[in-house]
Amino acid sequence: MDYSDGEWRSPRIVPYGPYLKWPGANHYGQFIFEGSKIFQHEDGELYTFRLEENAARQNHSSRLACIPEIPEEVQIEAVQALADLDQLWFPLDDKNNPLDGASLYIRPYIEATEDFLGVRASKEYLFGIFISPSGSYYPEGFNSAVTYYLTNRFKRVAPNGMGSGKFGGSYGASLRAGEAAHEVGAKQVLYTDVNNEYLEEAGAMNHYHVTADGEVVIPAFNENILRSITSCTFLALEDRLGHRVVQRRVKTKEFLEGLLDGSITEAGGLGTAAAVTSIGGYIQDIDDKLPREIQVGNGGIGPVSRKMYELLTGIQTGRIILPDQDWLRKVERRC
Repeated sequence: MDYSDGEWRSPRIVPYGPYLKWPGANHYGQFIFEGSKIFQHEDGELYTFRLEENAARQNHSSRLACIPEIPEEVQIEAVQALADLDQLWFPLDDKNNPLDGASLYIRPYIEATEDFLGVRASKEYLFGIFISPSGSYYPEGFNSAVTYYLTNRFKRVAPNGMGSGKFGGSYGASLRAGEAAHEVGAKQVLYTDVNNEYLEEAGAMNHYHVTADGEVVIPAFNENILRSITSCTFLALEDRLGHRVVQRRVKTKEFLEGLLDGSITEAGGLGTAAAVTSIGGYIQDIDDKLPREIQVGNGGIGPVSRKMYELLTGIQTGRIILPDQDWLRKVERRC
């Protein structure tokens, strides 16, 4: 779908493939995107999960990037139409049952397309969606934890910027930090704020930790932290989870001390791709008075993290029913 002359127009479905852009288009990074998944249930139908939240967040990102918003119902209708056409791409086994952990990944995006080099917001845009078959994030099961690099060397975003939206530039800026994490033997970076005082994002995910008394703590959303739909889901599910889920600012020093004295027993990340990622240890260079490598609990997946993963994936795949929630939307069959 294209934007020009002040309105969105010409919605269409075309084969996946390359497309032309003017050489002078989008030199200043007006590019936002979203990400969600479609799951197949036992009834053989496909279902989106909390797609309304993704549509609302895309408009939030649009406002940050000076991109015209698209009505939420139009975004949802576009996903529905494409998902119906692409439903046969859902990963199935030889008995036509969904592969364990499989899904269709949805990637909507908006990019500036006006052929213009002046430094101002574009007057023309392209809104696109493509859907990709996706295998399990954990092909061998949810069985192992990862290591993260806790450092002040890199900052994901700056205050009063684009950090609360899914802005391509924010993710591009994180690549160097990710490479540094790999160099020290870690999966990703756990970022701190610009004052090196509070925890922020865990790579491309929200961070969480679990206290010894079973409380799940997620750093409070702010202008630097993406409002993860996965995090919001757990905030709404604390009764079903059986653990209190809270948000507050988390001081880096207190977090490290909690890992060492046992008052923090589990930690991890929350996001669309993995749902829940368990972190078994941190390599840190923030405080040279503390060990460089700090284990979380017993270094494996803790019971609360496992319960979180099983609850979320159970709801998404229809194995767990929430009669008081309308988070699942069936993909309408039209073809």
